[in-house]
Amino acid sequence: MRIRIIDAFTDQPFRGNPAAVCLLEDTWPDEDWMRQVAAEMNLSETAFAHPVDDGDADYALRWFTPEVETDLCGHATLATAHALHQDRGTPATVRFTTRSGILVAHSFDDGRITLDFPAATITEAAAPHGLAEALGTQPVAAYRTGALGDLLVVLSDEDTVRGLRPDLASIARIEQESGIRGVIVTAESADYDFVSRFFAPKDGIPEDPVTGSAHTALAPYWAQRTGRTSLVGLQASKRTGVVRTEVHGDRVHLTGHAVTVLDGLLQIASKAVAGSVSGGPAGSHSPS
Repeated sequence: MRIRIIDAFTDQPFRGNPAAVCLLEDTWPDEDWMRQVAAEMNLSETAFAHPVDDGDADYALRWFTPEVETDLCGHATLATAHALHQDRGTPATVRFTTRSGILVAHSFDDGRITLDFPAATITEAAAPHGLAEALGTQPVAAYRTGALGDLLVVLSDEDTVRGLRPDLASIARIEQESGIRGVIVTAESADYDFVSRFFAPKDGIPEDPVTGSAHTALAPYWAQRTGRTSLVGLQASKRTGVVRTEVHGDRVHLTGHAVTVLDGLLQIASKAVAGSVSGGPAGSHSPS
């Protein structure tokens, strides 16, 4: 089975957020096998997609962290759209059916990909007990993000966000106790509109390099703060990545680039898809 590692929300290799992508022909593999592949890849997300013909979508798409199947992932969706556009060229617009409904990706000739995602609902909330100690700094404000399931935490300034060294074991405990997926930290930025970082140790992601789905909360929050609907965010992880955002009512457009850094063959195939997987790279043969 062909598998690729694609760096998303970057135009440079070894930056942005790497996602593994498996494009299938017509069916899902065994779920336990998909979880094992995601654990083996040990990236924040591994995406599996296969074509559908139901009138509403072109592909079905699922995402797995090393620990769990997740409901929404931006960077692995962008990576999947990049793989499809590389392979097929057209159509430039792909509709994915997912746990979060229909998600649309538009690919452009200059390499840009724009994702059309649901905007998160932002509601101010009390910071969970122990959050300041876990982060090592006092939050300015905290917000729940509705169905997204994250906690959006506003910090005092960009330097605080960049210098954060959280207690990840405590963050995982807070995520478990509060029923949240992850913790987004953010502040205003000198060179961008805002800066952010994302932690989800409970789901096997100590720090995510660039989190597209988190920007469905960051974009409406900063749009409300600044009065502008088009904003640029830097995720200040070690790898870094840039996400351009536009708020359109209850939708958020997330734009970025992607770079394929590995294209190879997964040698252990699920029996559920043996003989029904997409081909390997040019000049190679899929194992049977």
